[in-house]
Amino acid sequence: MWQGNHTSLEDFILEGLFEDSPTHLFLFSLTMMVFFIAVSANSLIILLICADPRLHTPMYFLLSQLSLMDLMHVSTTIPKMAANYLSGKKSISFVSCATQHFLYLSVGGAECLLLALMSYDRYVAICHPLRYTVLMSRKLVVMMAVMSWLGGSTNSLIHTVVLMHFPFCGSRKIHHFYCELPAVVKLVCGDVTVYEKTVYISSIIVLLFPICLVSTSYAFILHSVIQMRSTGSKRNAFATCSAHITVVFLWFGSCIFSYMRPRGQRTPQQDKVGAVFYSIITPTLNPLIYTLRNKEVAKALRKVLGRGIVTQ
Repeated sequence: MWQGNHTSLEDFILEGLFEDSPTHLFLFSLTMMVFFIAVSANSLIILLICADPRLHTPMYFLLSQLSLMDLMHVSTTIPKMAANYLSGKKSISFVSCATQHFLYLSVGGAECLLLALMSYDRYVAICHPLRYTVLMSRKLVVMMAVMSWLGGSTNSLIHTVVLMHFPFCGSRKIHHFYCELPAVVKLVCGDVTVYEKTVYISSIIVLLFPICLVSTSYAFILHSVIQMRSTGSKRNAFATCSAHITVVFLWFGSCIFSYMRPRGQRTPQQDKVGAVFYSIITPTLNPLIYTLRNKEVAKALRKVLGRGIVTQ
């Protein structure tokens, strides 16, 4: 696939996120602390959902998939950035760059689709509570997860194959801390106008279509909530949806900022800020947002901790 252009198999240079200064050393340490929080929090959620039978429900199964995606997202980008910063080296091999590009784009696309499908779960739970177990069957929930992973991977594979087949020239310096799509496209020697239009159309499908599905689901939810007579029922409905809405705004907002701006309005600094938000901050906040006021998860955590104490 890439053999026709041997010069493109040379290493890339990642500009990185931090420079060699005391201030940036502090920011690097802060970033690594956030990274470890993200890894720990998402891993804990996955373990709790697997360990506690009370959490074996459609909502928590989808939440475990979201945590797995967040875990993969931070693990794809941050370790390489940290290794380059600590070693002083900034190179990344062609194959590693292609692999990193495929993984982060796969997980990102899958998360967009999963968040949209999770809104349907909330719609069924609030608008059709008596039919929830029938409509959200185990087969359907597994299919939703598979569709998310498969859709994200297919989209990413197409973009990675096409992008890495282009000829690269110049300094091969990527003005980013990982092989992000817009940053790598800037290194292509040939005309990428058609490809950029394809990327834009793909972004519309992967980002705006899920947003439309989320908006439709919550329009029906809002209509159903307005018709509720009990104040307690309304409060529970809003509490059930608040975490998902918050995550949706954080994720899709940062992704739209990163991928749907015209090329002429992009700057490397803005791209880095957007990438930091959706590749580090959001995966850290997601488990905290979903579990901060979740009594079932808190009970599961106490149960697991209690087992650990008894074992000791």
